[in-house]
Amino acid sequence: MTATHSPLEALRPLTPAEERILADLAVGEFDRLGDGLRPESDDPARQVRAAFLRFLILGGDELHRPHEKGVRVSGAWISGVLDLEGSRIPRDIGLKDCRFDAVPVLRYAVIDNLFLDGSSLPGLQAERLEARGGVSLRSAELQGEIHLSGSRLDGNLSLDAVSIACAGGAALVADGIEVRSVEIRGAAIAGETRMTSARIGGDLDITGARLSHPDGEALHLNRTVVRGGFFMRGGAEIKGALDLTGASIDTLHDDEASWPAPGELLLNRCLYNALIGGPMDARRRLAWLARQAPERWGEDFWPQPYEQLAHVFREMGHDEDARSVLVEKERLQRAARRARASSPLLRLLLHVKDGLLGVTLGYGRKPLLSFAWLLLFWGLGVAVFAWAQAQSAIKPNSPFVLRSSEWLMCAVAQGEDRMLATGPAAGRAAAGQSQLHCFLAQPEAPSYPAFNAWMYSLDTLFPVLEIGQKEYWRPDPSRPWGSFAMGYFYFQAMVGWALSLLAIAGFSGLVRSR
Repeated sequence: MTATHSPLEALRPLTPAEERILADLAVGEFDRLGDGLRPESDDPARQVRAAFLRFLILGGDELHRPHEKGVRVSGAWISGVLDLEGSRIPRDIGLKDCRFDAVPVLRYAVIDNLFLDGSSLPGLQAERLEARGGVSLRSAELQGEIHLSGSRLDGNLSLDAVSIACAGGAALVADGIEVRSVEIRGAAIAGETRMTSARIGGDLDITGARLSHPDGEALHLNRTVVRGGFFMRGGAEIKGALDLTGASIDTLHDDEASWPAPGELLLNRCLYNALIGGPMDARRRLAWLARQAPERWGEDFWPQPYEQLAHVFREMGHDEDARSVLVEKERLQRAARRARASSPLLRLLLHVKDGLLGVTLGYGRKPLLSFAWLLLFWGLGVAVFAWAQAQSAIKPNSPFVLRSSEWLMCAVAQGEDRMLATGPAAGRAAAGQSQLHCFLAQPEAPSYPAFNAWMYSLDTLFPVLEIGQKEYWRPDPSRPWGSFAMGYFYFQAMVGWALSLLAIAGFSGLVRSR
C-alpha cells in the first residue's frame, strides 16, 4: 500500500494536534497536548478527531504504525464519536486528561488496557468488553452512564475519585461483569451503581466513596460474588439502599459511620466469612441488622441475616454474642408470626407463650437461663418457708403425729388439762410458746425428721426429687401466714414442673423457631 492510498489521506487536512501525534508515533512518546491538562473548552489547538484516533488505535498504516505501547494522548479535545465496537486491538488505549464530545463506544471490543484517567466524558458504552488488562477511569468526570455489563477484565476496574452525575438514573451498570478487583475509593457517584451477579476475583473497595441515589438503590450487589474483601469505611457514604441480597463476600470491612440509613440495608441471603475492623459485639451488630426494613420490600422478616451473623460470631470465637443475636432473631421472628395471626385471641396467646419462652429460655437459645429461674424460686421458697417456720406456721404432715398427745397437748398451756381418747392429759405449752415450738421441745421430737427450709424448698420445687421434707412437714393454714405459705407451696410446685419441662424442651431445641 502506498501513502497515496492510505486511509489517512481521507482524514486530511490534519489538525495541529494530530500532526504532533503522528510525529511522535515512532518513539512511543506520551503525547501531551498543550500543558497536558484536561481542556475545559473547545480548543482548536488541541483538537483530535475521533476518526483519526480510531485510525491509529486500529493499527494505522504502513507509514504510520502506533508504538507497541499503544496510542497514548493527554490533554486532547476529542471531537466526534470514538467508535471501536467489535474491534480487536492488541495494545493499550491511553486517553488521559482528555475532553470527549461524545460517548466512546467499545461494545464487544477486545483490548489490552483502557486508560481514561482524568478525562471528561458524557458516558461510556463498553458492554461485553474483553480486556487482557484493566479499565481505568481514575479522577475522570462523567455526565452520563458507564455501561460495562457482561464485560470480562483480567485486570482491575479502577474508578478511584471518579465523578459520575446521573441523579435519578443508573450511573454505573456492570451486571455480570467478571473482573479481578473493583476500586471505587473516594468516588462521587450520583445515581445507581449496579453490579448484579458480578464476579470479582479480589476486593471491592468503596473506601471514602460517596454513592447517592436517595430514591432507589445506591449500590446494588444482588448475587454478586466478591472473592476478597468488601471495604466500606474511611468516610464512605451511601445515600440510598445498599442491596447485598444473595451476595457472597469473603470478608467484610466496615465501620458504623459508613452504614446506610435505617431502612436502606438489604442483607437477605448474604454470605460472608468474617467481620474485620468494624464493630465486633452483638449490640452494635444488631443495630446494623436493624437497619433492614423487610416490610419496605413486601416481606415481614428476614431470619437469614441473623443466622449468618451468629455463624460468623461463632466462627470467630464470640459464642455469647452469637447467642444474643439468635435470641433477637427469635424475638423478631415470633413478633412477625404474631402479626400474621388473624385472630386477636390467637395473637394474645402467642404473645403470652413467646413472652414466657423469652424470659425463661431465651426462646430456646439460652436454655441454662431456666436454671437461673429455678435457683431464684429455690431461694424465694427458702425465705417463705423459713419465715413460716419462724411464725410457727409449719406443722407435721403425719396423721400419727397429729393425733399424738405430744402434738395435741402442745396446743394446751401448762397447768391445764384436756380429755383425750386415752384419758385426761396435762397441757405442755409454756407461756408464749407455740404448738410447733412446744412439740419440738418434747423428748420424743428428735425421732421425727427436723424441718429444713432449704431442703423443703428444694423438695417442693423439683418434682422428681424425693428428699422427704414434704412427706413430714406442711404449712399450717390455721396459723398467721400459714395460708400464704400453703398457697406459695402449691405455686412453687407448679413453677417447678413448668420450669423443668421448659428446661428439657430448651435443651432439646423443641421451642426454637424453624
